[in-house]
Amino acid sequence: MIEDWESIVDEIKPQMGAMHRARESALGQCRILIQTSARCIRHVHRRQFEEAKALLEEGSKLSAQTRSALAEYPELLFAGYLQDAEKEMVEASAVLAIAQNAPLPSCADLGVQASSYLNGLGEAASECRRYVLDEMRKGRFSEGERLLTCMETIYDDLITFDYPDSLTGGLRRTCDALRAVIERTRSDLTMTQSQQELLAELRKR
Repeated sequence: MIEDWESIVDEIKPQMGAMHRARESALGQCRILIQTSARCIRHVHRRQFEEAKALLEEGSKLSAQTRSALAEYPELLFAGYLQDAEKEMVEASAVLAIAQNAPLPSCADLGVQASSYLNGLGEAASECRRYVLDEMRKGRFSEGERLLTCMETIYDDLITFDYPDSLTGGLRRTCDALRAVIERTRSDLTMTQSQQELLAELRKR
């Protein structure tokens, strides 16, 4: 009976070797996807929207290629590194859409898992704080209000996904962090608007 063991091992080794190579390749692609998404967000903050869109297209293709390469190994499709990378891509996509006041891409549009999508939207809403502060410095308070409303809307819907962290990828923590960001942003916007209104009144006297 033990004689069959060697043949079993010989059969499994090539399978594991192929899976390992696929995993290593995916890790490298995921690192590139994270870097590409970060560059996309930087371009959004600089209002270089065309450059951001081009990077987003690169990231989308890379994500699809990675998923296709891992399709033979379903267990790898649920790996944390892939979900984290796709979450960054979702964040970049959402930040670009919010900045341009365009429709948000859907989970299906981006071809990602629900948990990656939801957490990516939460992080995108937090990232919008920086955009709000930029608008405030330029005196564009109405745009700051619009962005804050987007942040609040995303938060209000995310907290309705009251499921175990194992299903949501830790969405509760993302929501907790987002709530704190929204509170600070609302306070900053309200205070700055009040100061500007006071200055305007003083100049009239």
